[in-house]
Amino acid sequence: MTKDWVQWHQDYDNPNSWLAKRLEIVQHNLCRALDDAPYGPDGTRRLISICSGEGRDVLPVLAKHDSGRSVRALLVELDPTLSQRARATAADLGLQGVEVATADAGKIDVYLGAGPAHVIIACGVFGNISSEDIQRTIATLPALLAPGGIVIWNRGLLENGDDPSLEVRTYFDEHGFAELSFTSPAGSRNRVGMHQLSIHPAEIPPAAPGMRMFAFC
Repeated sequence: MTKDWVQWHQDYDNPNSWLAKRLEIVQHNLCRALDDAPYGPDGTRRLISICSGEGRDVLPVLAKHDSGRSVRALLVELDPTLSQRARATAADLGLQGVEVATADAGKIDVYLGAGPAHVIIACGVFGNISSEDIQRTIATLPALLAPGGIVIWNRGLLENGDDPSLEVRTYFDEHGFAELSFTSPAGSRNRVGMHQLSIHPAEIPPAAPGMRMFAFC
């Protein structure tokens, strides 16, 4: 059965839910990324949010952060109800630099005109795709990033207590990233990481048009 992602988002409104607590960590990390990430030649930053949902990870932060309104952001969400909510929120907050695409976030083509990004948000992604797709996605991210670009991601514990975030951290290390932070609150299944691209751009192969990074399981 396909998950009802609109209903899933309702847990954000419960301040005691794991989703609301994860949101707090992600937003904190995004504030830090907006402090530390490089700028483009034109003095702006570009941000990509993969599987962005209603934009809760990104939009409130851009509205409040000192540099948020200079960010050019692309939010990609397949569900039309969620993407329209994100579009409406961006308009209500006066975020003119935000574009919301109703599109398959697993396909590389949707990002090719938006980069290179200085910040990428990949939250709510790795828990819904295969290990092979996680590795493929992380291997592809450098082609979407500017030098020194930052990725914020999450991966929760499994029901049996296994921690697949260890595997994710290894993949980032293998593909040219340095870990900036890793948050694993006591008593919580939430795991949120932040990694910065550290390899030289000449070492990064370009993204191939038409490729698929991942598909939801």
